[in-house]
This record gives sequence, C-alpha cells and structure tokens, in this order.
Amino acid sequence: MQVDGWKSGAYAACGILGVALILSATPAPPRPQAAQTAGEEITLELDPAQSKVHYMVDSTLHTVHGTFNLKQGSVHFGPETGKAGGEVIVYATSGDSGNASRDERMHKEILETAKYPDAIFRPREVEGKVPRSGVCDVKLQGVLLLHGGEHEIAALVHAELAGDHWKGTAKFDVPYIQWGIKDPSNWMLKVKPVVHVELDMAGSASGTK
Repeated sequence: MQVDGWKSGAYAACGILGVALILSATPAPPRPQAAQTAGEEITLELDPAQSKVHYMVDSTLHTVHGTFNLKQGSVHFGPETGKAGGEVIVYATSGDSGNASRDERMHKEILETAKYPDAIFRPREVEGKVPRSGVCDVKLQGVLLLHGGEHEIAALVHAELAGDHWKGTAKFDVPYIQWGIKDPSNWMLKVKPVVHVELDMAGSASGTK
C-alpha cells in the first residue's frame, strides 16, 4: 500500500510539473496596441510650399500687413509628457509688405537681415492634450531667435491631424522694441511696439496612428 501511495504521489507530481511546463512555454498574450504606442512621439514636418508666415502691425496712419517664407520646419513632442523639440526656420530676408521702400528700410535698418538672415523657433513644451488623430488647441512654448537675441514665447496652436498629414495655425506676438529692435516710427508716423504674427502650416505627420 505504501508503494502504491508513493507511485500515485509521483504520478500526480509529474502531472503538475507537465502542466507547469506547458503553461511556461505558452507565449504571453500580446499587449494592446495603445500600450505599445503610448511612448511614441508625434513628429510634424512643415512643408514650405504649404506654409506661410503672416504679420500685422498697426500705426497711426494704417495697418501694415506682410509675409515671410518658411525655410524648413519640424516639431516633435510626446503626447503624454508634453516635452517638445525640433526647429522652425523662417527666411527673414523674404519679408514682403508690398511696399518696396518700406521693405528696403525694414531689411536694412530694422531687421538687418543681411546680418541676421533667419528667424528660428525652437519648441520646448506643449501645454494641452494633443490626440494622435483629430483637432486640438494647445499652447506651444519655446525660444525665438530673432535679430541676434533669444526670447521666450508662447504660441497658440490650432492643429488638425489626419493619418500621415496635418495642418494648422500658430499665433503669437513679437514686442520688437522691448526686444531691442529699432523703432521704425518717425515724427509723422507712429508704429505700435508689437507685431502680431500668424503662421499657416501644413505637412506630413508620423506617430499619429
């Protein structure tokens, strides 16, 4: 009887061991797709052909409207962390207000674009939720390199992400006199000390699926 009991216990132990080995060999269930992509950054490339910088500044005589051309741009950020990076570069030399004499003075005396040919924005942080697909309104903080100086700015961004494409706008103000840029005012014309800037942009997107 003791032998039979020993054999029964041994068979049971072997059975348990066999089940354990089978279970350990079974692959773990796949993680949900959302968990696999949770840490992936979203990257937005700006297409210069589909992007444009518009500016507006008021004066005592009229409101001046003008444009600048985009050189290149790419912004990447973590939707969960809000940490951002990249660079958006604008040709300062492309400034055009539709008035040749005014633009000549702007380039030679105000922005000195022969010496500072580019304006560069480097994003640091996104405030607000950016979905991997859909519409969002967020604040993008970063540093603007303009006329040899570095200045903290916060741009209000509206973006629409759809698959591998996106489009949007970014709005911010430039207090240029406060930043040390020459005041274009004279005895007859008084120009407001703030320029309103809006960037229309579009391009390709990755990390949005």
